[in-house]
Amino acid sequence: MAKKENIKWLIGVDEAGRGPVAGPVTVGLLAIKSKKLNFLKNKFFAGGVRDSKKLSAKKREAILAELNILQKEGWLKFVCAHIESKKIDSEGINQSIKNGIVQVLNKIKISPKECEVRLDGLLKAPAVFTNQTTIIKGDETEVVIALASVVAKVSRDQLMVKLALKYPDYGLERHKGYGTRLHLKALKRHGLSPIHRQTYLGRLVGLVPTGDLHKRGK
Repeated sequence: MAKKENIKWLIGVDEAGRGPVAGPVTVGLLAIKSKKLNFLKNKFFAGGVRDSKKLSAKKREAILAELNILQKEGWLKFVCAHIESKKIDSEGINQSIKNGIVQVLNKIKISPKECEVRLDGLLKAPAVFTNQTTIIKGDETEVVIALASVVAKVSRDQLMVKLALKYPDYGLERHKGYGTRLHLKALKRHGLSPIHRQTYLGRLVGLVPTGDLHKRGK
């Protein structure tokens, strides 16, 4: 484990989109210099930022806009990774999220020896990140995880709105790929699209796919 005096960065990691039946799962990461952590707490936790799922879409988007400004000013860094549905089908959701965590940590380009990683729920970073902590409901108690959650959620929602233009029959811009009554009704009418998770939907009557949908409609 890295010595505390060598820790220059504090990193938060969370995911969004584990449960939907369409679209990617998205991993978000936010990193800030350890000495600037109190600034982040005062700016966001004092304003009521907690679990992104409990915030309105407008509030999340406003927070991400603030994060963009802070990133340009050099206060922090944030990135995300989208793992598409065909990967979820072939590798499973847990492995897909693990792959996403590896991707965002590679993107941020911070030495494992110089950072502490805090992850939400049951998430884990690669073993090379020896100074890491998994925190149940970390998005409610750790500001870096809460903001990583916002990064993941807003980035995924924005992508689903774009995908709704390509696949307009499913109302993706409304439910973001979750299995709502509207979505399931559309699925029974139009069948699965290439962005639907076949392994999530195969048991529903009338939705068992024939062939590899992920190879069609691109």
